[in-house]
Amino acid sequence: MRRMLDLFLTMLKIGLFTFGGGFAMIALLEGELIGKKGWITNEEFIDMVVIAESTPGPIAINAATYVGYRLGKLPGALLATLGICIPSFVIIYIISLFFNAFLAIAWVAAAFRGIQICVILLILSAGFKMLKKMRKTAFSITILVLTFLAMLVFGLFAVSFSSIFSFS
Repeated sequence: MRRMLDLFLTMLKIGLFTFGGGFAMIALLEGELIGKKGWITNEEFIDMVVIAESTPGPIAINAATYVGYRLGKLPGALLATLGICIPSFVIIYIISLFFNAFLAIAWVAAAFRGIQICVILLILSAGFKMLKKMRKTAFSITILVLTFLAMLVFGLFAVSFSSIFSFS
């Protein structure tokens, strides 16, 4: 029971103190789950990120569900998922009530620009950490280089496409 409460509170904290979505949460998830709690290993963390990213839904929720299930089966998965979702839900609900007036405040708009920079740095930091720990095979390096080149080309030429393609 105590472990389930710890799991819930850990995910609640991660959900409360991370801005920028799931990719920004990767660094905090790694610090909490591997460093502080020791609930999973580095290899399990990388596997978790791959699984969470390749399944439908937000990466943070998928990761929380994965860790919760690993630690406490179905009740653990439910508590971890609930814990990571509650802060975002409450914050977005409150912001939605005052959104237009909220963005009109100059320091709030400046804070959001600062948060965007921090989110980019968090994502880069998590990416570099995972790159250092990645098994470097010819296949993994080829996939990494092709992905980077595709991102670069799409970014430079402002290519925009939907992940849901319609043939109609």
